Amino acid sequence: MQRTKNNSAVSAYITPEGHKRLHDELSFLWKTRRPQVTQAVAEAAAMGDRSENAEYIYGKRQLRQIDARIRFLKKRLEKLVVVDRKPGDLSKVYFSAWVELEDIDGNAYQYRIVGPDEIDPERNFISVDAPMAKALLRRSEGDEITVSRPNGTMVFVVTSIRY
Repeated sequence: MQRTKNNSAVSAYITPEGHKRLHDELSFLWKTRRPQVTQAVAEAAAMGDRSENAEYIYGKRQLRQIDARIRFLKKRLEKLVVVDRKPGDLSKVYFSAWVELEDIDGNAYQYRIVGPDEIDPERNFISVDAPMAKALLRRSEGDEITVSRPNGTMVFVVTSIRY
């Protein structure tokens, strides 16, 4: 596990799809985007006075941001562990599982447990480090879980698990 600035733990697990997405982003930034911005900065620098050249100043800022992201991705990809196979016991919730839940009012929820680099609320991808995921790990269909949320404690029943 890696630690963030506020000393909270961040898992190093990632799905193959998530790993590919990060690798593709790194490749795009390094091979396509950075050369484009470098060329634009060189062209802006050739125009003369750099102190009042907005294109040059903006381009240099963009280049710093791209370089910072490249550094982050390189370091992160070195530390990640790709989880590319299903667990031995498919009846329990583990990393990369799709889990369907139901609350006491009968409302249904569906989440996929992924690495912290893959969180996507629109696709219902939650981090393995999230309270909901932690409560779900190693649970089976029919198990009841209690999760503390900002709006109070909620109880859910696991209705389905799939990989």
